[in-house]
Amino acid sequence: MKKHLNFVSSLANRFAQQGYQVQSIRIVTNPFAEYIDTTNLQSASDDLSFIRCLLNEIKSDGLRIRFAIGEAKNSHEIALLPELIKEFGDLCNACVNVPIDEFTLLDKRLIEDSVKAIQEIANITERGEGNFNFTVNFNCQPLIPYFPASYHNSELGNQYVIGFETPDLLVKVLRDFNQENTSFSDQEKLKQQQILMSQALQYHASQVADIIKEFDQTENHNRFKFAGIDSSVAPSKDCASMVDVYQQLGVPYFGAAGTVEASALLTRVFKSVSALPLVGFSGLMLAVTEDRGLAEGTINGQYDIRSLLTYSAVCGIGLDTVPIPGDTPADKIASLMADTGTMAFRLNKPLTVRLFPVPGLQAGELTQFESDDLCNCAVLAVP
Repeated sequence: MKKHLNFVSSLANRFAQQGYQVQSIRIVTNPFAEYIDTTNLQSASDDLSFIRCLLNEIKSDGLRIRFAIGEAKNSHEIALLPELIKEFGDLCNACVNVPIDEFTLLDKRLIEDSVKAIQEIANITERGEGNFNFTVNFNCQPLIPYFPASYHNSELGNQYVIGFETPDLLVKVLRDFNQENTSFSDQEKLKQQQILMSQALQYHASQVADIIKEFDQTENHNRFKFAGIDSSVAPSKDCASMVDVYQQLGVPYFGAAGTVEASALLTRVFKSVSALPLVGFSGLMLAVTEDRGLAEGTINGQYDIRSLLTYSAVCGIGLDTVPIPGDTPADKIASLMADTGTMAFRLNKPLTVRLFPVPGLQAGELTQFESDDLCNCAVLAVP
């Protein structure tokens, strides 16, 4: 554990020296039942307590350390997660990977078990915020750097990836272009905007490639293998909203006519990066409660859950950090997961479901989240 943390701390320091702000250090493990005693809740809690002590001993120079315990693979392991997430919070990010069978039918048992976990997490954590640390994956591969969809397989060995957070960059590129170019036709404008965003991402990907190459030669010495970057435009309360990006692309507001076209264009931009291998989502991430603009859109009634599913057809990430009524029936949540999973495998793309049933709230009412990671927004109805 210390070896891994020392490695990522050194790498983070190298990026900081080159002018890149590192948001967090994230450790992702193989399935937790492979190294935690999952005999019962107490044994699992004891082992995680030991890991927490190790993490607390590490000097991270003020950087936030996040820990993903990997995937839960069966009913027993999923049933342990609510209490573990309640106790360990952001040091217990976890996921479930739901597969399909030979008839391309989703594993409904895993979905039902996951729904039970979501509902229990909602009931035993303050304001249901514990579901920030749990997600259900469909057609997702290892090496995703974004939590809690991250998981790892032991046979892959020690690897590392880099995740981007670039809304500020995209807004600046688009705003500068729009201020200087007012005579383009709409079609030519979109072409130029796509080119400029791709060039900006490519430039920084190339810079990252240079930093990694030099770091591997001087400090890494093949102890950890670089696997690639996730070029996704990851959301955060501390950066520009993706709504600003859509507006710079000519969409009046997220959810208006033109949202699908803009989403597809942005996805092409993220997929265009070629300086380094792409891993994870490498696409458009629309996390409702992590993005101030998207959160405001729920209050203004500008989109709904069905809209988010529609946009997932041309981008990602599925239904991410979506608040729903606390009394939503389990079968409705399971059906939302089944719809998302069907799209993921039918379109051969990674999608996830991270829902927040909010105890005591109905559709249209406002959340009162207190987490530093979450924006408050209106609860969305489940059709």
